[in-house]
Amino acid sequence: MSRRGAFSRAVGVLMGLSAISSVPQAWAGPYHDATRPVPIAATPQAADHTIRSCIDAAAGLYHLPPALFMILLHVEGGRPGFVSFNTNGTVDIGPMQINQIWLPTLARHWHATTRATFRAIRDNFCANVAAGGWILARSIHDADGHLWQGVAYYHSRTPRYQSAYLRAVLREVERLEAEVGHAPSSQGHRS
Repeated sequence: MSRRGAFSRAVGVLMGLSAISSVPQAWAGPYHDATRPVPIAATPQAADHTIRSCIDAAAGLYHLPPALFMILLHVEGGRPGFVSFNTNGTVDIGPMQINQIWLPTLARHWHATTRATFRAIRDNFCANVAAGGWILARSIHDADGHLWQGVAYYHSRTPRYQSAYLRAVLREVERLEAEVGHAPSSQGHRS
């Protein structure tokens, strides 16, 4: 299948993935400059509700499909409280692994300090997803409205990193498509 055909199929899958059952980890593990994990909510059920609510809110605010957030959260592999170090000396922060280069811009956008912004996107799932949605919407705008180029820009402006990221996104779309395709139907069987 051609790259164009694969991404066309992915767009269709993306639009159809409205009820994905697998959500990111609700409980954070060890992380940078903190002494304990950052829980999203008191119970896994409450965490699931919070995750879905935050994703839906950001998706609605930026006019993006909620499934796109789920896909990027899975590809990025972050979690609340998590900071990962990059080979270029920067760090990626929280569930959507927002690069630190965005901190000053996000701080201005939120009328906050850079330190407060860092803590919010590191420790607060909803703040991180909102920031990720804002960055993604800007990236899509920078790509003249092209969804997949905007997703690539979300990750990097360097073409070789964009291609690798889009391949990872496509693999995640295919994985979720298979997962949803094998999930039991919630509508019951009709004869």
